[in-house]
Amino acid sequence: MSEGRRPRPVRPRAPRPARPAGESGNGAAAPNPASVPSPAAPPSPAAGPDRVASPGPAAGAPSQVLEVRFKGLRSDFFAFSGVPPLTEREYVVVEADRGQDIGWVKRAAAARDLACEGGCDATGERAVPLPSRRVIRRAAPADVLRLQQLRDQELEVRRRTRELAVKHRLRMKVSEAEWQWDRNKLTVYFTAEKRVDFRALVRDMARSFRTRIDLRQIGVRDEARRLGGLGRCRRELCCRSWLTSIEPVTLQLAKDQGLSLNPSQISGACGRLMNCLRYEHAVYTQAKKRFPPVGRTIRTANGRENVKSWDLFEETVSLEAGDGEVRTIPLAQLKDERRAARRAELDRG
Repeated sequence: MSEGRRPRPVRPRAPRPARPAGESGNGAAAPNPASVPSPAAPPSPAAGPDRVASPGPAAGAPSQVLEVRFKGLRSDFFAFSGVPPLTEREYVVVEADRGQDIGWVKRAAAARDLACEGGCDATGERAVPLPSRRVIRRAAPADVLRLQQLRDQELEVRRRTRELAVKHRLRMKVSEAEWQWDRNKLTVYFTAEKRVDFRALVRDMARSFRTRIDLRQIGVRDEARRLGGLGRCRRELCCRSWLTSIEPVTLQLAKDQGLSLNPSQISGACGRLMNCLRYEHAVYTQAKKRFPPVGRTIRTANGRENVKSWDLFEETVSLEAGDGEVRTIPLAQLKDERRAARRAELDRG
């Protein structure tokens, strides 16, 4: 070193950061800071068996839509969010009018399946509106037992209500009573030929049963549906077993089918015309277009004859001649005779 040059100062070297455990130090490249995940970042889905599951649906989001059946075929739809999912025939506690009620699951569907894929209203995909009321929880055995006890008490409720109706001289027939499971409401169904002023009766019932009273006037068809029974066919009433809605039935339906117009033969257990009169009406309506109307005079091979009757199932027509002689022929033969008669008339003309 020359005498005129000053020595270079030695700067202290910064300590090298410790290498992560498990990383080889032989020629390994330093990690790129941009590729190191932030401590707050969630772990990668492919991190291995100990990965964290992706967040599920928002808390409280309904997972099922249920149709819950109550007493007297009364039903309503409810939303449910819970695990495990509910199944059919399972008793549940649901939100009710100012309280809670118990019913059993008639149908269950996943809420995510209730969507119009492609748009059921031609405006694009949208979700079906979910029920506003919810299933609170599964019913415990003690809850179901309490429900059965309330059903036994409803017999006494009907008896007491009928006594109060007689006391107030009301012309009404008390047909059914239904307690809400939490006893916050008592619903009584009745039938009457006219409107009934039952305000005084409701006050007496409220004092007797110490709950909110709901008196509902229903028709005789709805009464038969709630109570059930057997029809003339010795089977359970259609309105009770499978009909979802009751459509109007008129006497014209019986006339179109050629049935007896005797009310005792075409009326059901409720005293109204049977619902089954509608079942075959469309068949008879179409058949009337193929058969000649009863009472019309037509020209056949035997001359002018009057249509006395026809049989839909046998495909036959009964004709009465001028001398009173009646003959029954197939519908196909009648059509041939009428065509032959028209040709003969055209030939004479």
